[in-house]
Amino acid sequence: MIELAKEHPHEYPKGSPALAAEEVAELIPLAPDWTVSDGSLDRTFTFKDFHEAFSFLTRVALLAEAEGHHPDMSCSWNRVDFSFWTHTVDGLTRNDFIMAAKIDRFS
Repeated sequence: MIELAKEHPHEYPKGSPALAAEEVAELIPLAPDWTVSDGSLDRTFTFKDFHEAFSFLTRVALLAEAEGHHPDMSCSWNRVDFSFWTHTVDGLTRNDFIMAAKIDRFS
């Protein structure tokens, strides 16, 4: 089985192709709690309070900076939402699934 969490994102030059629907279908089982919607890979995490939510968001932000692949993130009182897509290809790449797998290891 592929362990996406052990991989690292790499740069996709502007104009590189996004994943085809078949490739997305092969990768989504490796990130089972994430959903694909309108060209992004999304997940919501819930927590008991703001402190836990913000702590989780901070850990993910530091991971994203270290890996060089950043999600859109939002944090509310007990909830954190993430949305990944690769801006240079205007769609999904393997990087998005790698980061989802890495984040799942935190939860």
